[in-house]
Amino acid sequence: MTPDQILDRFRPGKADPMQVLDVLLELFNTQHTALDKTVSHKTRQERADFLRRFFRDLKLKANFATVPDPRNLGDRHIRAIVAVWREEKLAPSTIQTYLSFLRGLALWTGKPGFIRPPAYYGLTPREYQRDENAQRDKSWTAAGIDIDAVVEQVSAFDRYVGASLGLIRAFGLRRKESVMIRPHLCTVPFEATGLPPEERQADHYVRIKEGAKGGRLRFVPLDSEQRFTALKFAQAVVQGEDAHLGDPRHSLKHNLRRFDYVMAKFGITADGLGATAHGLRHEAMIDHYTDKAGIAPPVRGGSDVPPDVDAAARLSSARLAGHNRARASGAYLGGLLARQAALRAQQQGNALGTSGD
Repeated sequence: MTPDQILDRFRPGKADPMQVLDVLLELFNTQHTALDKTVSHKTRQERADFLRRFFRDLKLKANFATVPDPRNLGDRHIRAIVAVWREEKLAPSTIQTYLSFLRGLALWTGKPGFIRPPAYYGLTPREYQRDENAQRDKSWTAAGIDIDAVVEQVSAFDRYVGASLGLIRAFGLRRKESVMIRPHLCTVPFEATGLPPEERQADHYVRIKEGAKGGRLRFVPLDSEQRFTALKFAQAVVQGEDAHLGDPRHSLKHNLRRFDYVMAKFGITADGLGATAHGLRHEAMIDHYTDKAGIAPPVRGGSDVPPDVDAAARLSSARLAGHNRARASGAYLGGLLARQAALRAQQQGNALGTSGD
């Protein structure tokens, strides 16, 4: 049966709206709303949880007498729930995510374009625009952590997790990527990368795909002693040429939980040492930018970088992180324009403060 035929069995006004929602989730929740691909289990769970809560909140918080059938969702319902979000002062990133989930629901019910831009619902730019640039340095260095000492301590307790931390620092990996990588099989010659000859930075590269966000493939050059050392340690830890870095006795889910447990045990949390494991990824991006630009990024106090140098260093950092847009690097490096504006304001303030002397 086609999706339409399945839904025809649940007549609007007769069927339980929440049952209809469950049918829609069963039919469409694996799909990406804009691309021809499936979404992660995490996204599916978050989207399903939100949509169920959304319909409950229409009655509990937005004061509708009844919960509407998802196929009969109207503009008044969206406006009412947005008003609730404004009252609850939800973060811009949360509002953007929720509207994206509702946009997906509208597509499932044959109403593309039903969800309008945030401003249509009375939201101000400040309420819905995300600030993608880092406002503070989240690296381990900024938190005053002795990186080598802590990684050594973790490695003595759990060599798998210690090896993962080494790879995160050296290659800028995500947690999941560091657990799923196959240290012996991930190295390829430059000729196998498909990269243009003019972009060659090393004879061998590390291939990163398993665990990558969206399954996006990227290659990181083996061009430093730090990277060679981290990879060699990971190779010494795993058991077998085709082994993942996670403990082979356990599942991926268990190994990810184990990683988190070890981080908490050693205080590698925002409330503990003041930085998370992801802070090592920030460390890698900041170090990479500094190497390419010759100066620290804005988040670490750098300024006066020529625009062309800054742009090239940002794009290179973004690619190291597994992104194609230079703008994505702002989450690690901070925004240059914001930094320059702050410096100008500070200079003007200093000038005003001394003008009366």
